[in-house]
Amino acid sequence: MVAVISLGGSIVAPEGVDEAFLKDFVSLIRELLEADDKQRFILVVGGGGPARAWQKAYRAVRGKTPEGSEKADDEAADWIGIMATRLNAQLIKAVMGDLCCQEVVTNPGQVEPLMGRVLVASGWKPGFSSDYDAVLLAERFQAPMVINLSNIEQVYTGDPRENPHAKPLDKISWEDFRALVGDEWVPGKNVPFDPVASRHAAKIGLKVICAAGKNLENLKKILRGEDFVGTTIG
Repeated sequence: MVAVISLGGSIVAPEGVDEAFLKDFVSLIRELLEADDKQRFILVVGGGGPARAWQKAYRAVRGKTPEGSEKADDEAADWIGIMATRLNAQLIKAVMGDLCCQEVVTNPGQVEPLMGRVLVASGWKPGFSSDYDAVLLAERFQAPMVINLSNIEQVYTGDPRENPHAKPLDKISWEDFRALVGDEWVPGKNVPFDPVASRHAAKIGLKVICAAGKNLENLKKILRGEDFVGTTIG
């Protein structure tokens, strides 16, 4: 079985690298692989704190965007974020050691068949986040779902930082979720799951589970089909 995990940069490198989390995460992956010799993992890594910090610096130095150049501005910011995902992905590949024998995937449309137990991917190109790459890889390798691990435990009916009455959701349809997050991608946008990725996941009927990335016992439950804390989209 292939499990695709969209590993949020916010848990890999919220500011600097979270070394304690990475040690525990690698130990868990090894434990799960030892327990099932048919299990494979595809880990798609986000940009996290470094991506947002470098994008913020770019915009601060650039100043006000000249009228008509907003697209170029977004593309430049996206490339900065993509490079952050590649740095984080290279780190994940390295710490996986012998489990990951293939190069980091930077283009999900040109990925080779799985050769090792773990495959690591980064961001691809402007216009969406690494969540979209996770959806494309799930489609390519016929994975039953994408597990989206981030710094939030569940999807809410609204932004809980702005709406104290927002409620956590155990399940939500793609139609309702897309009404929450919209259809457009903005570099650095902070949403539970990328709008572009959501559109394609809805189109192909893919299930996505959003859960807290640092709760590794909860991740075990998701992978084992047990009751877990999170939100199922689809």
